[in-house]
Amino acid sequence: MARILLIDDSKTSRKILRSILEENGHEIIGEAVNGEEGVSKFMELNPDITTMDITMPVMDGLEALKKIMSIDKKAKVVMVTAAGQKTKLVDAIKYGAAEFLAKPFESEQIVDIINKVAQ
Repeated sequence: MARILLIDDSKTSRKILRSILEENGHEIIGEAVNGEEGVSKFMELNPDITTMDITMPVMDGLEALKKIMSIDKKAKVVMVTAAGQKTKLVDAIKYGAAEFLAKPFESEQIVDIINKVAQ
């Protein structure tokens, strides 16, 4: 199973993701509350998969995604988005995001996407 880094300014979102992913055999190796902290945790922990919110303080998910992809072209980043962020989603794919998850979360969808990206 995958070693996963969660980057999201919402404690609730991180808690829900952690719970769903751990129940399905994945290991959460770290959490970050903004893009800047996320990039440094990414370099420190070298996760198999990173989930990242798009809208965050300090450094948003798109900036963090660009930095992570410049550090590791093979990084697997799953962007987490709220409804109505279509333009940012297109940018995220353009910058190298592997997949995306929509809030509110559906357990089955999360597990399917993470398992697909992990392969």
